Amino acid sequence: MRLTTRGRYAVTAMADLALHGAHGPVCIGTIAARQGISAAYLERLFRRLRDQGLVCSTRGAHGGYELCRCAGEISVAEVIAAVDEPLDATRCPSADNDLTRCLWAGLTRHVQAYLSATTLAQLSAQRGGASDLADGRADRPADDPADDPAQPAGAWSARP
Repeated sequence: MRLTTRGRYAVTAMADLALHGAHGPVCIGTIAARQGISAAYLERLFRRLRDQGLVCSTRGAHGGYELCRCAGEISVAEVIAAVDEPLDATRCPSADNDLTRCLWAGLTRHVQAYLSATTLAQLSAQRGGASDLADGRADRPADDPADDPAQPAGAWSARP
C-alpha cells in the first residue's frame, strides 16, 4: 500500500483549509505558499475535491475555496477517495498469494477505518504540538492497554 503525492497533498491542503478557512475563502496561491506545493497542482486537486462536494469555490477578488461542510464532518478517507487515491494493500504483488491475502485485506480494513475516523478538524487541532494521531492514540481512551509500557514493543492491538 502506498499513498502517493496526490493523496498526501490533498490531505495537506484540506487540513490547511480547515485551519485557515474560518474567515472566508482561501486562495490556492496562499495554500500553495504555506505548504510548499505547486499552485497549478493544487488547482487540479481542488477541481476533484469540488466535484466531490468537499470544497466550494468563490470567484472574484476575494474568492478562493472553502470547505462545503464542517471540518469535523470530513474524514481523511473522504479526501483521499475524492482524488481517486486507492487505499488497498491487496493491490501489491505479494497480495496475490492466497497465504497472505487475508493479512493484506485486514491491513486495508484497519487503514481505511483509521482514516475514516480521522477528521480534518482533528488534523487541524493537532497542528501545535505532539500528535496523538501519529502514534495512534487519537481515538483510544487514556487507559487503553495499547498504551501500557509493559506491553511488548510491536504487539498487535485488537483495536484498529
